[in-house]
Amino acid sequence: MLSIGVGEDFLRIFYACANELLWNPLLYPKVYEDFRRRLLRRFPYAIYFTIEKDRITVFGLFHCVRNPQTVNETLQNRDK
Repeated sequence: MLSIGVGEDFLRIFYACANELLWNPLLYPKVYEDFRRRLLRRFPYAIYFTIEKDRITVFGLFHCVRNPQTVNETLQNRDK
């Protein structure tokens, strides 16, 4: 069963959460090396990012059901 507007809600929440990273990125915990995680409200997804000086780099948006080891391996193999 499809719910009308869920995709728009997802995008709205994603952009709101990504924008919040700009205001207080240190609020979110480190979960793997220098990678931090910001959980999305209402949806089981997380934004993984790093902070370098005055720059925030988003490396991925992962579904929270994924195996944490798979997420760590994906982050480890990303070019920084």
